[in-house]
Amino acid sequence: MKPTTTLLLLAGLALAGCITAHHDARVESDYSYRGNFLHYHTYGFMTGTGLSADTSQLGQTLREAIQQRLLVQGYRPSRRPDILVNFRVYPGDMKFRGFDQEELGTWLKRNVPESEATPKADRQGYSPVRLLLTQGTLLLTFIDVKTNHAVWNGYASGVVVPQGPMGDVVLRRSVRSILDRYRVFTEEFANGTLPRNAGNNAGE
Repeated sequence: MKPTTTLLLLAGLALAGCITAHHDARVESDYSYRGNFLHYHTYGFMTGTGLSADTSQLGQTLREAIQQRLLVQGYRPSRRPDILVNFRVYPGDMKFRGFDQEELGTWLKRNVPESEATPKADRQGYSPVRLLLTQGTLLLTFIDVKTNHAVWNGYASGVVVPQGPMGDVVLRRSVRSILDRYRVFTEEFANGTLPRNAGNNAGE
C-alpha cells in the first residue's frame, strides 16, 4: 500500500454510532513495506474530532479493547509514542482497496523496511485488490509518528454491534480478531524485560 492511501480514500466517509450484526464478519489487513515494525515500542491514540476522541461508550470500549491487546504484545502507552492508533466505524456497504500480501509476520522474518533510499529495483510492489465491505466496517490504522505514514490497516466488515452490553462484547471480539492479524511483539516482550507496570506508563 502507499502509506497514506487508505486514510485518503476513507476520509470523507461518515461515522456511525453503531453497526448491525452478522456472523460472517470478514477480517483483513494490509501493511506498508516502509513500516519499521520491529522498532515500535509505544503507542498513543489519535486526538481531535471523530470517534477516536469520542467519550461515548462505543469509543471507550474500542480504546480499552485496543489497549488491552497491545499491552499483551508488549506495547506501552506514551505521550511521545512510536505509533498512533486511529479507529473508525463506517456504516453500510463500502468499496475498499486492499492489497494482496503475505502475512506480516512472514514478511518480517526475511525483509527489512524500505525507505526513500531503497533503490527502485529493490522495492516490493503492491498488488491492489478491490473489496466490498458489507454492512458496517471497523477499521484500525497504525501511523508511524516519525514519518506520519499509515503503516498498517486492519478491518472487519459485517460486524454486529447490538444495543446494550452485548455491543461491548462484539466490539471487543472484533478488535481481537483484527489484531490477531498484527502478530508483532516488542523486543522487551520477546526478551522478557517488559516492566510489570507497563500498562501504567502513559505519562512517559
